[in-house]
Amino acid sequence: MKAAVVFEKGSIPQYADFPEPAAISENEKLIFVKAASIKHLDRARAGGKHYSTENQEHQPTIIGSDGAGLLEDGTKAYFFSKKGTVAEIASADKNFIVPIPEGLDFPTAAALPNAVMGSAMGLRFKTKLKAGETVLINGATGVTGKVAVQIAKLYGAARIIVTGRNEEALQSLYELGADEVVSLKLNDEDFKQKIKEIQSRTPIDVILDYIWGHSIEMLLSALKGDGTFSHKTRLVSVGGMSGDTIQLSSQILRGTDIQISGSGLGSWTAEEFKLLLTEIIPEMFQAAVDGKLKIETETVDLKDIKTIWESEIQNGKRVVVMI
Repeated sequence: MKAAVVFEKGSIPQYADFPEPAAISENEKLIFVKAASIKHLDRARAGGKHYSTENQEHQPTIIGSDGAGLLEDGTKAYFFSKKGTVAEIASADKNFIVPIPEGLDFPTAAALPNAVMGSAMGLRFKTKLKAGETVLINGATGVTGKVAVQIAKLYGAARIIVTGRNEEALQSLYELGADEVVSLKLNDEDFKQKIKEIQSRTPIDVILDYIWGHSIEMLLSALKGDGTFSHKTRLVSVGGMSGDTIQLSSQILRGTDIQISGSGLGSWTAEEFKLLLTEIIPEMFQAAVDGKLKIETETVDLKDIKTIWESEIQNGKRVVVMI
């Protein structure tokens, strides 16, 4: 079969022949893949730079962690697999397969779950977002951030503040449910003052962060308490596009009612991941069918994987390989 294969650690995936999945167990199913998205996670894992691959010895590997296609009986399904998904045929544990509803196309079904995972898991399980709360999404102009705005609204957030550097993309977030935008291009003092003003008007209950780095240092500094009672804020880290480390003053932790956690592979319980597949993704698939959840995609043929891997994709779009 044809697949997108990384032959050497850190190399560019190649359109190549690869053995079809071997005889599978009774708990696995074959999927004839129609679409598979390419995400930061997949690029990091392919390059051996993701924390989940640090201790793995590299061997020729099919890229991709999820996809959408047809089961042997013709059922449309989304699936998650650690065995590679950007290939004509893949296999997956039957417990990691989700039916795709009628009316949802393969590119959307392939692109949406990872973005849902990056927002819904943090909002639902790490921050336990309640209806009526105020949410700040830091770094909201990317694919997952845009989906996060919509999911926060679906989960009942009363007010959504978003930050980002792309001014045009920031303004477009109003259409998706954002109530206020704050540019990360502001100088540090102006940015912190803007956050302080927001905090005084509508205290921030939840921060969903996609970029970490200096922007989080500024947010935490703006929320720092003054020795009196402070509003409780739950901050959850989902990504680190602006840097993997920050400087955190112990005074912020002692003087501010803030809870810091992370949401990603390894941080969820088995039960939470099961709920992702059995409840959350099906709910979001239906929301997409109903027009309540949107994600932009850019499709490319499998044979062009090398070209797309080296290309810059328009901000806010998810690359989907069609097979």
